[in-house]
Amino acid sequence: MRLSELPNIGKTLERRLLQAGIRDEAELRALGSREAFLRLRAVEGDTCFSALCALEGALRGIRRHDLDDAAKADLKAFFDALD
Repeated sequence: MRLSELPNIGKTLERRLLQAGIRDEAELRALGSREAFLRLRAVEGDTCFSALCALEGALRGIRRHDLDDAAKADLKAFFDALD
């Protein structure tokens, strides 16, 4: 499956993931949202928290806005620990 067929991943994020070496859904699933985010950040340097939530939502098959509060808090702690 193409990355852009997943929730939250449009053509722009798909292009960015391809630049980070993530070519398809299977690779994204194997990496997980955090590692995929770190790869994006290594290429771009300024990848935001919303992108992390978008990746997590894509892997769960839901819109990023529908992530539960516990998942958002866990992702936020991971994101904040990077700075």
